[in-house]
Amino acid sequence: QVQLVESGGGLVQAGGSLRLSCAASGRTFSSYVMGWFRQAPGKEREFVAAITWRTGTTYYTDSVKGRFTISRDNAENTVYLQMSSLKPEDTAVYYCATRPLPYYSERYRYFHWGQGTQVTVSS
Repeated sequence: QVQLVESGGGLVQAGGSLRLSCAASGRTFSSYVMGWFRQAPGKEREFVAAITWRTGTTYYTDSVKGRFTISRDNAENTVYLQMSSLKPEDTAVYYCATRPLPYYSERYRYFHWGQGTQVTVSS
């Protein structure tokens, strides 16, 4: 079955950078979309970014455009989220998730989820 394993979270000061990784296994992902979501305490899980495995088309929520970059390594079946200029409001548990094409941003449309990795940005 599909397995997604996130890594790379941690504690960083505001203005700093982190790179999250999501290693995917269990099937061929060429016709899939990989998404990153985040959930802050007391808030709904929200869409952050997504990428299509085959073409590398990317999508971002407005609040991270210009600061976050999603990318993928097809040979390694790994998706990355490079986060720069981090802000305290980026503090959350970050999850990767996947679904077959086409792309959607709604979390309920994603079928497979990782366990999450904590990102904490101190002011």
